[in-house]
Amino acid sequence: MTEELTHLNNKGEARMVDISDKDYTKRLAVAQSLLNMRQETLDKILSGDLPKGDVLATARIAGIMAAKKCYELIPMCHPISLTGVELEIEKISPSNLRITATVKTTGKTGVEMEALTAASVAALTIYDMAKAVDKAIVIAETKLISKSGGKSGDFKVTA
Repeated sequence: MTEELTHLNNKGEARMVDISDKDYTKRLAVAQSLLNMRQETLDKILSGDLPKGDVLATARIAGIMAAKKCYELIPMCHPISLTGVELEIEKISPSNLRITATVKTTGKTGVEMEALTAASVAALTIYDMAKAVDKAIVIAETKLISKSGGKSGDFKVTA
């Protein structure tokens, strides 16, 4: 099955999709980013022992701000009135963090890009705040975990 590329017109030129005829529905997207670092670095982040301050609180705020400004960063994204943005940051091993961003709206278009942007910017913020002690931090994986709402229905990563 060939899917139409919605961000191109019939001449192949970039365009912003017209969503004026779409229905308002509840929409939710969850995305995650993973970070790998030295165990000592993660210990310093978790203990608050870095000179730039509370890394995780700053990353959460950065992720929320990024979700709200996604349309300013990604050319074909629509400005969306978000109804909720949550970021969870958890240690998943001695040297790994997982950032999970959950974004909600009641609108005419989905919030997948907002969730992906929130997770990405939170990860970049952690890197920025910890790079003085560990320049080798790796932002290993950013991906959409799930989405619900809208015409295309639900999606969830399996396995």
